[in-house]
Amino acid sequence: MSTLRNSLLASLSREPFDVLVIGAGINGAVTAACLAARGAKVALIDRGDFAGFTSQQSSNLAWGGIKYMESFEFGLVRKLCKSRNHLIESYPSTVREIRFLATHERGFRHGLWKLVIGTWLYWFIGSFFTKRPRRLSVSQLRSEEPLLNADICDGGFEYSDAFLHDNDARFVWGFVNRAIESGCAAVNYVEAEGGTREGDLWVVPARDKSSGASFTIRARVMVNAAGPFVDKNNEQTGLTTKTRHAFSKGIHLLVDRLTPHDRVLAFFADDGRPFFVIPMGPRSCLGTTDTPVTDPVTEVTEEDRRFVLENVNKRLKLKKPLSEQDIIAERCGVRPLAVSGAPGKGDWMSLSRKHVIEVDTERSHVSIFGGKLTDCINVGEEMFHEVAQLGVSFPRPKERWYGEPSTDARAEFMLKAAQIRLDEMTSPQSSEPLSTRLWRRYGKDAFTLLDRIAADKTAAEVLIERAEYLRCEIELAAEKEMVEQLEDFLRRRSKIALVVRREDIARAPGLREACSILFAERAEEKLSEWLSSPAH
Repeated sequence: MSTLRNSLLASLSREPFDVLVIGAGINGAVTAACLAARGAKVALIDRGDFAGFTSQQSSNLAWGGIKYMESFEFGLVRKLCKSRNHLIESYPSTVREIRFLATHERGFRHGLWKLVIGTWLYWFIGSFFTKRPRRLSVSQLRSEEPLLNADICDGGFEYSDAFLHDNDARFVWGFVNRAIESGCAAVNYVEAEGGTREGDLWVVPARDKSSGASFTIRARVMVNAAGPFVDKNNEQTGLTTKTRHAFSKGIHLLVDRLTPHDRVLAFFADDGRPFFVIPMGPRSCLGTTDTPVTDPVTEVTEEDRRFVLENVNKRLKLKKPLSEQDIIAERCGVRPLAVSGAPGKGDWMSLSRKHVIEVDTERSHVSIFGGKLTDCINVGEEMFHEVAQLGVSFPRPKERWYGEPSTDARAEFMLKAAQIRLDEMTSPQSSEPLSTRLWRRYGKDAFTLLDRIAADKTAAEVLIERAEYLRCEIELAAEKEMVEQLEDFLRRRSKIALVVRREDIARAPGLREACSILFAERAEEKLSEWLSSPAH
C-alpha cells in the first residue's frame, strides 16, 4: 500500500467532511475536483479502482452527440458540442479534434444528401469550431481510404469530433489527482456499506477492501455518483428517487492498426447502428454494440465478437478477414441511461446519454444518473451549485479546477526538456517525442520526471517491452497514483493492457522490475494475482 493511500485512508475516519462522494468514475471525479478546489472538505471513495468500471470502457471519444440529431434533440447536441469544444480548448494535449470518415451504403434508411446536410447542421450547432464537413464521392472514398469497401457505397461524408489521445481512465485519474492536490481524501478500494442520517450528518460504515479494516465516515452531504450502481446504493441508504437507470451494453475489440490514417472510420452496421474503427496508438478499436441488459456486470460474448468482426470484414477490404485470433484486448461495459418509468421496446435506441441530478434536500443527498465523459465539466459545475444549495460553504473563489497547466508552463517544460536532450532518448518504436508524451500524461508532474532523468539517464529507459512507459513514470505511479493491483497500472493509469497482448506483457523481462517498483516487498504476490486472474 502506498504511503499516500495510507495517509488519505487514515483521514477518512477523522472529523466530519462537508461532502462524501461515493463512486470515482467520471461523475464522481469531477464532482470531487470541483468541490475541493473551491475549499470544501471532500472525501471520495470507490469500492474498486478509480475509473474501474464504466469510465474505463468508453470509445475514447469526446463527441457532440451527432446521433441525437436523428431524434431531434438539438438542445442536447448544442450542449454536448459546447462541452466538446471546451474540452479541446482546456486539454489541447489530451483532447484533440479528429476527422470521422463515414460511408453511405446504397439502400440505407437515410439518403446520402440528408446525412451530408446533417453534418453541416452539426457543424453550425457546434459554432463552426471544428473543420468544415464535406461530401465524398465513391472515387474520393477509394482514393482517400483504399481500405474501405466502396463497392457497396454511393458516397460518403467527413466531419469532425474529438478523441482522447491516451485513454478514458487516465483522463478520469487527472480529475482525481486534481482533487487530491486540493485537499480531497480520495481513496480507491473502499466500499461504503449503507449509511444513515443522524442529526445533520451522514454516518457511513465503510471497509477497506485491501486490508479488510472497517471504519466510519461522517459527512454533511452525501453524493451518490456510483454510475450503474447508483440505484443499488440508494436502496442501501433508504433513498427513493424518480429517476433510475436502464443499461445498454457496449463492446470494443482491439486489433492491430488497420489504417495508417489518424481518422475514425464510421459506418452503419447491418442493423443500422453506428459503428466505428477508432485509432488507438498502434491499434484500432472496433465497435461498438448497443444491447439492452438488466445487469451492469457484463462480458463479451461470442455473438458480440461475431457481430463486430462480420461488420468490419464486410466494410473493409482487408488482405485477410479479421478473426478472433486477431483480437489483442477487449472492452465491455454498460452505458447507464437515466430514465423515469420503463423504456418501451420501440424507443430503446432513442434513449440519450444526458445526465440527471436528483436532490433530496431534507436528507442532504444528491444522486447523479447517466451522463457522458464529454459533459464532465458541466457535471462538476452543476454539482457545485446543488451542494451549495444544501448549505455547504466554499471559502475559495470560483477558480478554474480543470484543464492543463498554462502555455507558459508548457514552454518552460519544453525548454528544460531540450536542455537535457530528452527527445533524443525517445525509443525508435515510439509514435511521438518523449517531451510531448510526458507533458500530456503528467502536466506539472512532468517537471519531476525531467529532474529524475537529468540526474540519472536510466530513468528514461522503457521498462516494459512494447509499452511506451519509462522507469521514472512507474516510480511516479508508485508514489502518487495509488496503484493497488497490477491491473490498476496496466489498464487504467496506462493503456498498456489495451495495446499489448496479455501474454506479451507477462513475458516482458521488465515486468518484474515494474512490480518491484510499484509494490516493493509484495511484488511477487501482486504479480501472481495478475497472472492467475481471468483475462478480460
